[in-house]
Amino acid sequence: MSGRVLDGVRILDITRVVAGPFATAILADLGADVIKIERPGRGDDYRYGPSKKGETSLSFQNTNRGKKSITLDLRRDEGREILLQLVEGADAVVENFRAGWMDSQGLSAEVIQRRNPRCFVASLSGFGRTGWRAGQASYDIVAQATGGLMALTGFADGPPVRGGGALGDFIGGLYLAVGIVAGIRDRDRAGRARVLDLSNQDAVFAATDSALTIFKGVGESSERVGNQHPFTAPYDCFVARDGHVVVATASNRLFRRLCAAIARPELADDERFRSHRGRAANRTEINGIVAEWVAERSCEQVVSLLGPQGADIPVSIVVRPEALAEDPQLRARGMIECHPHPSIGEVYFHGNPLQFSEAAERSIPLAPGLGEHNEEVLGGLGLEPADLRRLADEGVI
Repeated sequence: MSGRVLDGVRILDITRVVAGPFATAILADLGADVIKIERPGRGDDYRYGPSKKGETSLSFQNTNRGKKSITLDLRRDEGREILLQLVEGADAVVENFRAGWMDSQGLSAEVIQRRNPRCFVASLSGFGRTGWRAGQASYDIVAQATGGLMALTGFADGPPVRGGGALGDFIGGLYLAVGIVAGIRDRDRAGRARVLDLSNQDAVFAATDSALTIFKGVGESSERVGNQHPFTAPYDCFVARDGHVVVATASNRLFRRLCAAIARPELADDERFRSHRGRAANRTEINGIVAEWVAERSCEQVVSLLGPQGADIPVSIVVRPEALAEDPQLRARGMIECHPHPSIGEVYFHGNPLQFSEAAERSIPLAPGLGEHNEEVLGGLGLEPADLRRLADEGVI
């Protein structure tokens, strides 16, 4: 066994910015041949962002690694026809425009699947194709707000807080990647492809723990509790002498170990703290006791006493993302990628957490230049160099 699990799968990627490109980057990591289709001249808006002066955005580099890029103006008849020729050999078309935009360009799922009934069509938009908000604009913060995640995030005495790192977009991207793989699997079984309509509001809502289920079942609203857990304690982020650490005890056994480790074994027998419900009801007091103990020590001392060499409870120093470049655990897992780039120098990527046995390396390590693969991909349709020059001069590619 060799290669990667999606070898032989071809994806036409008409996505841009974060959620869609993240989904197709996952597929490229897994071996799919992902052809990114961009606007001539400008490309994906995400090409413009944090980078060395004059270089493509490093955010674009990370979310478009492993792909090929062609330029195509889908507003032009000839551009649409070229896309549909590519559809004939594709397993999936993926897009994340506002719901209805592809239809308005004459590229509806019906049009695509008339050309190739085995081509799965996946669409991600802010609110999907149905409902009163269908077609409305959305960004990550809107998805987090409308999906319920933002209301759950932050401290009780503060405002709602957006989850960091465009979390809502990445949740949508993960659901989109799963949906594409499932759709292709279903196509292989049934012989004809379906259409996926994914709403980023839906995706975020589906990731809000069990908030709705609990409210409808017992009438308890989910409130903001900062870094704490609503149903047990101590489970929080604490201030040590030289940084922050998290301590998590989600069982009676772990709580007893913690009490022994901080030299307060009597707390385990205190009626207020003997059960999850009791500790949750008295979380302010028990968290305060642990906070005082942590405050007298360094982060390393806390981890040494509470971690695997001590009480063996879940504990960690809070680490900044940039510091993780040298993290020995992530490096051991192959999660830190570093690739030479012809003009930027070294480019670091997050690795692929889906680690299949006997999988080969990604065949294309970097993100593509704008239109870098026009000749390779469009030449495969029978277009000669003279045809490509004409199409470029006319702004079609």
